[in-house]
Amino acid sequence: DTKKPRLNRGGAWEENPNRHYANNKIKTTKYTLLSFLPKNLFEQFHRFANVYFVFIALLNFVPVVNAFQPELALAPVVFILSVTAIKDLWEDYRRHRSDKEINHMDCLVYSRVERRYVEKYWKEVRVGDFIRLRCNEILPADVLLLTSSDPDRLCHIETATLDGETNLKQRQVVRSFFDLDCDFDPTKYNSIIECEKPNNDLNRFRGYIIHRSGRRDALYKENLLLRGCTIRNTEEAVGIVIYAGHETKAMLNNNGPRYKRSKLERQMNVDVFWCVIILLVMCLFAAVGHGLWMFQYGDKRPVFDVLSPEGTDLSPIMSAIYLFLTMIIVFQVLIPISLFVSIEIVKICQVFFIHQDMDLYDEETDSHLQCRALNITEDLGQMQYIFSDKTGTLTENKMVFRRCTVAGVEYSHDANARRLAMYQEMDSEEEECTSHGGTLPRRDSVTSHQSARVVLRSQSTKSHRRTGSRAEAKRASILSKHTAFSSPMEKDITPDPQLLDKVNECSSQMDFMRFHSQPMSQLPSDLSDIIDFFIALTICNTVVVSSPNQPRQKVRMRFELKSPVKTIEDFIKRFTPSRLTSGSNSSSSSSLITNRSSNRGCSSILSSPSAESTLTKLDEEKPPNLEHTFSPVPPCYSEKAWAVAEGELRYEAESPDEAALVYAARAYKCSLVGRLPDQVTVELPHLGKLSFELLHTLGFDSTRKRMSVVVRHPLTDQITVYTKGADSVIMDLIKPPNTGKRQKKIVYRTQNYLNLYAADGLRTLCIAKKVLTKEEYACWLQRHLEAETAIQGREELLFESALRLETNLHLLGATGIEDRLQDGVPETIASLRKAGLQIWVLTGDKQETAVNIAYACKLLEPEEEILTLNADSQEACALLLEESLHYIQAKFLCSSADHAAKAFTANFAPFEIYPSSSPSSSSVPFMVHRLGLVIDGRTLAYALDKSLEDKFLAVARSCRSVLCCRSTPLQKSMVVKLVRNKLKVMTLAIGDGANDVSMIQVADVGVGISGQEGMQAVMASDFALPRFRYLQKLLLVHGHWCYSRLANMILYFFYKNAMFVALIFWYQFYCGFSGSAMIDQWYLIFFNLMFSAFPQLITGTLDKDVSAETLQQLPQLYISGQNSEEYKPYMFWMNMIDAFYQSLVCFFIPYFAYADSDVDLFTWGTPITTLALFTILLHLGIETKTWTWMNWLSISFSIALFFTVALCYNASCPTCYSPSNPYWTMQRLLQDPLFYFLCVITPVTALLPRYFYRACQGTLFPSPVQVGRQLDKLPAETRRNILSLSRVKVGSPLSTKPPFLSLAKPLPKGSNKTEKGSFPSPKASQGSILQTHDTRKCHKRSQISCAPRFCVGSLQFSGFLPPSKHMHLNGLTGQI
Repeated sequence: DTKKPRLNRGGAWEENPNRHYANNKIKTTKYTLLSFLPKNLFEQFHRFANVYFVFIALLNFVPVVNAFQPELALAPVVFILSVTAIKDLWEDYRRHRSDKEINHMDCLVYSRVERRYVEKYWKEVRVGDFIRLRCNEILPADVLLLTSSDPDRLCHIETATLDGETNLKQRQVVRSFFDLDCDFDPTKYNSIIECEKPNNDLNRFRGYIIHRSGRRDALYKENLLLRGCTIRNTEEAVGIVIYAGHETKAMLNNNGPRYKRSKLERQMNVDVFWCVIILLVMCLFAAVGHGLWMFQYGDKRPVFDVLSPEGTDLSPIMSAIYLFLTMIIVFQVLIPISLFVSIEIVKICQVFFIHQDMDLYDEETDSHLQCRALNITEDLGQMQYIFSDKTGTLTENKMVFRRCTVAGVEYSHDANARRLAMYQEMDSEEEECTSHGGTLPRRDSVTSHQSARVVLRSQSTKSHRRTGSRAEAKRASILSKHTAFSSPMEKDITPDPQLLDKVNECSSQMDFMRFHSQPMSQLPSDLSDIIDFFIALTICNTVVVSSPNQPRQKVRMRFELKSPVKTIEDFIKRFTPSRLTSGSNSSSSSSLITNRSSNRGCSSILSSPSAESTLTKLDEEKPPNLEHTFSPVPPCYSEKAWAVAEGELRYEAESPDEAALVYAARAYKCSLVGRLPDQVTVELPHLGKLSFELLHTLGFDSTRKRMSVVVRHPLTDQITVYTKGADSVIMDLIKPPNTGKRQKKIVYRTQNYLNLYAADGLRTLCIAKKVLTKEEYACWLQRHLEAETAIQGREELLFESALRLETNLHLLGATGIEDRLQDGVPETIASLRKAGLQIWVLTGDKQETAVNIAYACKLLEPEEEILTLNADSQEACALLLEESLHYIQAKFLCSSADHAAKAFTANFAPFEIYPSSSPSSSSVPFMVHRLGLVIDGRTLAYALDKSLEDKFLAVARSCRSVLCCRSTPLQKSMVVKLVRNKLKVMTLAIGDGANDVSMIQVADVGVGISGQEGMQAVMASDFALPRFRYLQKLLLVHGHWCYSRLANMILYFFYKNAMFVALIFWYQFYCGFSGSAMIDQWYLIFFNLMFSAFPQLITGTLDKDVSAETLQQLPQLYISGQNSEEYKPYMFWMNMIDAFYQSLVCFFIPYFAYADSDVDLFTWGTPITTLALFTILLHLGIETKTWTWMNWLSISFSIALFFTVALCYNASCPTCYSPSNPYWTMQRLLQDPLFYFLCVITPVTALLPRYFYRACQGTLFPSPVQVGRQLDKLPAETRRNILSLSRVKVGSPLSTKPPFLSLAKPLPKGSNKTEKGSFPSPKASQGSILQTHDTRKCHKRSQISCAPRFCVGSLQFSGFLPPSKHMHLNGLTGQI
């Protein structure tokens, strides 16, 4: 079913054929005034507990089984449903206000009646309306671009609201409207548009426009402007609305916050089920007891027997059945009705406090942490595996050009390295000033001149890094929004002097040859490769150029404009010999006069003088002043240079890699100065501005891993293909070097340099070119045009067309781009690892780059051995995994050195092993978690096969670190799913780009980094962080607190309700199991709802078992959450037993105290209620770890509320519910000394066992968390001294059983979590990577015994230290 917008000219709206499509009014609210009540109740009854409570309340309306006043029994249910409904209503009202604001925004819509554009609200826009769009306006709907004021028929949009990307994107007028000479007239439009149904794919749009003549033109995503984007750099544009309102792509992508069930909630539901079982057992016991009690009277009915509604006697069996239902009503409190609402309230409060944490605010980007899933905060405290992306997550995604090789010669760019080192030092110095922690370890930092550092420090406020104040930070972020990927560090590249000389020499020679009309083929091949290399860097991209003083204004240049080649006839016409010889100079060498007018978006005045005058002008030009180039200070940082820099062109790149290469070329005076759909203008030294006719752009895709442009070279008139892409694919496409030794040598040397770049952790790209003859191009073009106009399988045909073109390439060179690590990444990974988290990095980068980044961020340690799995087939992969398992088992289980040596030589042949070159590494005890696993994408694809996944998991879980390279988005999600489902562990995935979305959605908790790659990852995530380093506090502190608070609150709820219900149960033994209660029904109903509700909410929101400082400095405390130590199944039953014991004490002490007295039922029952309340609140006091004024206030308020309600109720209700009479009960009790004595003795007796257990546990066998709490109580100085000893280890000794031996069962908790009992060796350099099969090293390592341990309680110190240090630690432990 296709959508066909059709316009009637001047017709009434009723006749509009598009009236059946969705209007543009958006409504994100759930409810209307009429639907709110039924719809909200329906949603609430999806929760089984609510249905149960309503059933119980309604059961109370049945006279034969009712236990309370029916209206009173409804009160708690109505209250709970009302609180939830009010919360939902408030959220919906906020959505309604937001919708109203958006729907009432203005836009210009063409009126058929008035024959002009009139202002209308967004909500009044319809499909088929013509809309006039102006600069900086937001698009109200998905619009097909029909005309633009831009001379090139382009419209620039910013998609920041859609995907977070700040760079500009170009959109093009529909092809058939491209050549309109006059203004677009809507009344003359009579075409039909057919397009696909509305869908949420932002990167796809397919359709056709059918003209009255019958001609069909294809429509692409380049023609569609999406709702929510902002028009930039375009004075005016007109379009027709294709999708409106909820059918727009932006609205179809808007899923709102996600709801997941947490692990704790799943555990809780099991215990709710057990509560139902206990309830039924108690009711059944009471019913049988009542039946037996009635049966003993036989035919003599007792005087108090109640007759049936018909007036007849009830049989004992019927009495028992009715009583069973009555007891369900009486004991209903056992299922905690208020628990569910309390959990929701506490979670909302926890999210609020996490949002308020200023440590999770990033000043540089002015962004906070976002909680997008409100109901899984406690899962953050139970994570076991972290799966992380690398680029943009661990690294900055700020690509800095570092070095390059051209024509087999390497240019090291040492001055540029010093410049980067200065940024490094500046950052670290700023960090020290603001006490942000340690500096970032770089492996090749070079010390710089003192003077340079001073200059840089003085300019630090202009730096792209952290600034001194929030105002500065905001200003920097506003500036950065003008141009993505353009910080000074990325832009201001210091050129290599040797290469710069060659570029100048080459361009001057070319200028000379052009002047003397000599063929360019005479240029030496090494020089022509250099100039081609920089031309490729400049034009082989999709970078948009902005003008200097008005950000977001495109630089206009109009040479002799030619539309791109669209037909074979066009090609023949344009490439006739006369055209190729005579017309080139005038078109390509014309000069550009830029109009610096302040008119928004208007095109500049352009002239096209003759070739002769241009050449004269070029000769008169002086060569550029290169004075700054060799100074140690980046030129941009002198005041004068800064002003110059502000006047330079701005580049709008879609990826940071593209921006880095364009800025690198600009450093060598090869500047991109303009881009049109069919032409790219480049400024070269000596040669001036050259215009390359852009024939085709073959965009980058993840399968080809490269992009190409086809241009006509202005100097040689040759059709040239420039290609850049990943070295793994480009090197395979290079023309076989059988033509000569030179090309063979270049390929060989380039490959060596590529390996060196990767070893330095640089991202590598290869640059290549290919010159096409006219015949080759004509042949390729014919098939390419067929592919472009195909209806079916267009993408596949275009892909094949690109493959046909990109063959037999000529290698020009390669680049190395540095992607800097984010601040604090190594420290964060070290902390998370100490916390028992397994960290896997899944990246699309090549293996060598990923390994080196892994070393830099401390994911891999220098003393670790690395298992590298690279297989070419399924069988080879199976063999490798088998050998890996044998090798690891041999390392674990070798009882003698000989055994280890045999296992090593026999089984380890297929591996590469990377031993440390450090001489001290032999002192490190070899354990399974001293292994790292590196696996590439192809091998991973084999390993994820059903037949091999178990073996892969067995190997991977035995390694301390896992690094998956060259992995696709699908593989990332498959790895996460495999680990989560097979190992039954809690997983967290963190990433920043669209390629991480599937992994984020599959994990238990998904975290998005709001970085430079847009907002797709954030939109799919449960939590969004500005930086990776904030993950440490989010998990170790907030995660730990949220889990601990909720686990204790849930257990406390079960205890509290069971204790209160048991009081009534004990009374049944004294009332013939009749269902009577000695507690007034008002107290029964409101005890949980009001009297004991507030203190537990305060504790659940604010309680902190250990301080944030201690939790971060002792990450091992996180393990308690991983092992669910706060909420184990036995704890539920322990709480139940304790509840029954406390209820016995609270029942029988008053019972014996008032035995043989003449008090009435309520005078005895009211003290029991009071004592139960005191006991429950004191119990909460024992379990509370942190006391604040709010805790004291809530407990005081609860007691005051109880006594106020009791005194008022007892004074005002003498005959409310006859025959019972609660009149003046509390007033009489408060005059009785016995009551006060009971208030002291009963709670103390009831709570003594729990208090004794807690005291013994904390003293004799404290848990790690309790040790942390004891540390918090020490003076600050003492605590810091203890925590500064990095050798403190918390927990039990490690199991000797290797974790990989049993794959069928889940891991023993904690067995593979932390490396306990091993000290890292002194800092060792990574050394060279060697392939070795040295059996002696295994022999040596297998003889190392475990380190001694010293342990008091559970605070444990271990390691390889000299005896004197051991003694010192012993002494310290003794003091603790």
